[in-house]
Amino acid sequence: MKSCLSLAPLTLALALGAAPALAAENAEAEAGAAEEQPQPPPEPAPAPPAPPPFAFTKPVFDETWATIGLGAGLVPSYAGSNDYIAFPLPLIAGRVGGVGISPNGPGFVLDLNPGKPGLAPRKRARIAFGPAFRFRNDRNNRISDEVVARAGELDAALEVGANVAVSIPNVVKPFDQLSIGVQARRDVLGAHEGWVIEPQVGYRALVGKAFTLQAQASMEIVTDRFADFYFSVTPAQSAATGLAQFRADGGVNRIGTTAILAYDLDRNPLNGGWSLTGVGGYSRLLGDGADTPYTSVRGDANQFILGGGVAFTF
Repeated sequence: MKSCLSLAPLTLALALGAAPALAAENAEAEAGAAEEQPQPPPEPAPAPPAPPPFAFTKPVFDETWATIGLGAGLVPSYAGSNDYIAFPLPLIAGRVGGVGISPNGPGFVLDLNPGKPGLAPRKRARIAFGPAFRFRNDRNNRISDEVVARAGELDAALEVGANVAVSIPNVVKPFDQLSIGVQARRDVLGAHEGWVIEPQVGYRALVGKAFTLQAQASMEIVTDRFADFYFSVTPAQSAATGLAQFRADGGVNRIGTTAILAYDLDRNPLNGGWSLTGVGGYSRLLGDGADTPYTSVRGDANQFILGGGVAFTF
């Protein structure tokens, strides 16, 4: 996702010289000698400071802008799997009608209080809040493990809720941002029908002139309905798979971190256009998400994601 470029102030140092005084026996002789001494040509005026980079660029980040991207990545076949499949990684971010839009895994978050658009770094913290959406198709299709596949496919879930966060600017450098917040979402499609509480800490900064880095650490806390839907092994599933029966309860389900690095192809992040993005992440299942036979016997609690793509900002 593109961001405004931090422009460091330019400084110009001028070296000044002093001419030696002429020796004289008395004040009149000294004055006369000074008048007869040829005067050096005047020093040329210093060149004006160079304009800052992109000074004549009309920034794309105004009241309405958007970044649309598409890529592909390797992701676990299901939560807890040690088999990886190629999966599309869409990206959407921007600002439309004074409402901010940010990616939220396979979903998005709306910010109803994004502040004023522009290039000047913010001086005060602000409260970001708005609805949050997350699509979850865990064990819905493309289950690589034949044993787990015999347990049957699960319905896809759409989690809808709210997000609130404190956004703190200029923490380490100009134009960077630290956010601390939490999401609460509930499935509305009748799949797991549970709640997911997700505390998050995120950091965004410019790296050099063309790179933008976003990093996030999060924790996932789930209710009993969520855990039972995804991690329990019912008697029927045990008979079909040969896995031991298991009854899962809610609690802390996952901790992890994700990073997105974007490179602007014309090295001017202010004017929009094309950029390349890369994403990498690691998470670990905890509690019954790690203890279920789907993970402990057939998979791995350590989960990775790696991918890349292309995006366009306008």
